Amino acid sequence: MGILRERLGIRPIDVGAVLVIMIAVEINVVVGGGAGAKPLNAAAYVAGAVLVLPVLLRHKWPLPGLIVCSVLLFLYYTSFRRNISPAPLLCLPLYDAAVAGYLAAAIVIPVFYMSVGLFVVDMSTHQSLVSLAAEFLPSVVVLALAIVLGDTVRSRRSLAAETAYRLRLADEEREAEAAARVAGERLRIARELHDTVAHSMATITVQAASALHLIDEDAGSRAGPPGGAGGAGPAGIRAALVAIRDTSKSALADMRVTLGQLRGYDADVDAAETRTAGLSRLESLTEAVRAAGAPVSVTTEGEPAPLPPDVDHAAYRILQESLTNVLRHAGPDASATICLRYAPGRLTIRVTDDGTGAGGERYAGGHGLTGMSERAAAVGGDLSAGPGPGGGFEVTAMLPVGTPGAEPPKLPEPSNATAAPAEETAERASGATLASPRAAAHP
Repeated sequence: MGILRERLGIRPIDVGAVLVIMIAVEINVVVGGGAGAKPLNAAAYVAGAVLVLPVLLRHKWPLPGLIVCSVLLFLYYTSFRRNISPAPLLCLPLYDAAVAGYLAAAIVIPVFYMSVGLFVVDMSTHQSLVSLAAEFLPSVVVLALAIVLGDTVRSRRSLAAETAYRLRLADEEREAEAAARVAGERLRIARELHDTVAHSMATITVQAASALHLIDEDAGSRAGPPGGAGGAGPAGIRAALVAIRDTSKSALADMRVTLGQLRGYDADVDAAETRTAGLSRLESLTEAVRAAGAPVSVTTEGEPAPLPPDVDHAAYRILQESLTNVLRHAGPDASATICLRYAPGRLTIRVTDDGTGAGGERYAGGHGLTGMSERAAAVGGDLSAGPGPGGGFEVTAMLPVGTPGAEPPKLPEPSNATAAPAEETAERASGATLASPRAAAHP
């Protein structure tokens, strides 16, 4: 049985169906008669049984099985001339052919048999129309039901297959979109961590160096004659340590907000302000950079316009990274200039310094320029960076300006002030960094 099922597709249910059909056909052979019918004999019974055998192949070859059954039935009619109904033999092959999609053949074959049968019976018996209808109607109904049922099953299967295919496509699209969202979120988090942690930790390094410098000065003044210049040492050390503490707390708060967004936690008010940092925090940022020893001047051209939150945030982060790079790479005597130029539909940010570092070497191995370019591109803008025409380094970003209905950002007044005393600035700069070796050199 295993070999028959593997090679011919014969299943136990097919064998059972053949036995049932064979019994129905043999009953028709017994009761079937008609004009010119030959007497019943063993050949008639054997031939009736042979008619059903092609049904065994219904699973693997539905259309050939229907055709073979139809041809054998026609030969049986011509050989034994017994008026047997085609319904018991053809109903299951017709159903299989309709399920397999051979609807035309499933309709043409029974129509042919019923038409020929009506013509032959009418010519041989001259029955009335009512009598012919009563004799053929049951067979017509059975054959039509078999075709309709098979076509219905095929339609349902096709619909189920199409639905499964669309669901699979939808799942694949959702997975692709989820993967793209995850990749984008990872990139955003990487930029956010770099901008927050790199800026804060770089200044912490400067402040630690400032503390060491002041300690050395304090030790030298104690070793010198009384009334020396050592009185500024303890105050400067305290300011530097306060700045280290505040900057560390600010960096940790920024990291908690960023990582909390990744995990889906709700942020508090401070966290929301940190996440949506914009140009309203530029004054605190410039004060911190001045306190770290790099003079910063800010100029504004044009009428400040409301900025969309994402553009406002990107502008602040670009300025933050640019000023951090001035502290880290421009040299001990460098100063920075910020120019914000508002034009219809566009904000241009230009940060220049007069440092001595070479552009290629200043940013070798870092991700700051890449992160700034990605931030600008994320809001539909662009960014360029490179050595300035008169020396130093220049970063220029052009960002689109929408009309979100927000108030214009509060910008600091243009200033060319140098660094304030380290202790005083430590009390004013919120979450920023203060004194550095540069500031310590100008107490």
